Amino acid sequence: MSARGVWLYLAWLVSIAATVGSLYFSEVRAFVPCALCWWQRIFMYPLVVVLGVATLRQDLLAWRTVLPLSVVGLGTATYHVLLQKVPGLAPPASCASGVPCNMQYVDWFGFVSIPVLAAAAFLIITIAMLRLAWSERSDVPPGS
Repeated sequence: MSARGVWLYLAWLVSIAATVGSLYFSEVRAFVPCALCWWQRIFMYPLVVVLGVATLRQDLLAWRTVLPLSVVGLGTATYHVLLQKVPGLAPPASCASGVPCNMQYVDWFGFVSIPVLAAAAFLIITIAMLRLAWSERSDVPPGS
């Protein structure tokens, strides 16, 4: 595995951990996901497959597919964290059906909630993909 391939492997492991974690919270702990949790899953779950295939093939250009998903997922998770942690951002009335997005099932150490965990995973994946993208640019000879 090349030094740059380590970034793919790291991102893949993080996507697996995030996916298993979200399934644990919903299927084992029986926490019902809110609408924003579902959107975060939509952006995270495909990364397991895309990064897995890219890692096995050592496809260092996978960042082009992964980065848009991880950046949008990071934005969604960040917005979700803000809804939970900044009361003024929460909608005036709760959702008509389902779990409100500002509800916190876990609150570890006073600040770690499920969306914080998702944001951390997306951030690590985004950084790994940016690292791959920058290393690709440094390989291009000047004047090309």
